[in-house]
Amino acid sequence: MREPAWRIFAAEYNESNHVIESTGEKKPRYVLTPLGAKVNRLFIVGVLTDVEEIGAEGIRRRARVSDPTGMHVVYAEAFEPEVASILADMDVPSYIAVVGKARIYEPEENVLYVSARAEMAKEVDEKTRDHWIMEACRGTLMRINAMKDAMSMNAATSKQLRELGYPPMVAEGVSEALKVYKDVDLEGYEMMVRDAISFITTGKKELRKDYAEEEEKVLEIIAEMQKEEGAIWDEVIQEAERRGMERKVVEEVMVILLEKGQIYEPQLGKIKMV
Repeated sequence: MREPAWRIFAAEYNESNHVIESTGEKKPRYVLTPLGAKVNRLFIVGVLTDVEEIGAEGIRRRARVSDPTGMHVVYAEAFEPEVASILADMDVPSYIAVVGKARIYEPEENVLYVSARAEMAKEVDEKTRDHWIMEACRGTLMRINAMKDAMSMNAATSKQLRELGYPPMVAEGVSEALKVYKDVDLEGYEMMVRDAISFITTGKKELRKDYAEEEEKVLEIIAEMQKEEGAIWDEVIQEAERRGMERKVVEEVMVILLEKGQIYEPQLGKIKMV
């Protein structure tokens, strides 16, 4: 079974300093982020800011991909010549999507550098980049909420978090992260999410302050559509669009509602009212 590709912001990924060694047959290694993402593969979308040829130790190209929170470093290695060629041929700057494996470099004890080894790369448009940002915000907020719940428990376990409705991967990663990361700045990560949302809304530096009317409309739609397992995220957006709301506004409002704790995701892609 192939590992899932995490949509994760550069700021969270680059702050990781812990690696989990698997005991399975193929023994994959995971980068454990401060918010509990267990990353073996990544899906990154951002702006390609530079590409350089390395030509050493089997590496063909090194690129940097910017998202609203920071910079992902991406390598194309010799056994992926097609990816190296794509990176070399792309204009800088341009929007790019990359799927890759977590790449871990430990030059000495207690020193860890993380990046991505590209398996696939292609040029995309601004709409794809904006959608990725919203998906990354959703995942980040879920992990923030899971961390808050875990911190309120006495020695939180994966089982306890699953019982609260968090997906197994999130529950397991958060319980592991609590053991190795101290004083995780949850407020800082919440601010990071707000900044990322504002990056793709009106171009302003701050979020629009008053979304009370839009929030009420979205909550009404969720209440109408949710079943036992919740309402489907994309169907809620489509229904809101049918009622005259702009997609970007709906997505922003839903992330705000997640942040406020008025809705939650019992499963990825589904939402329920609290």
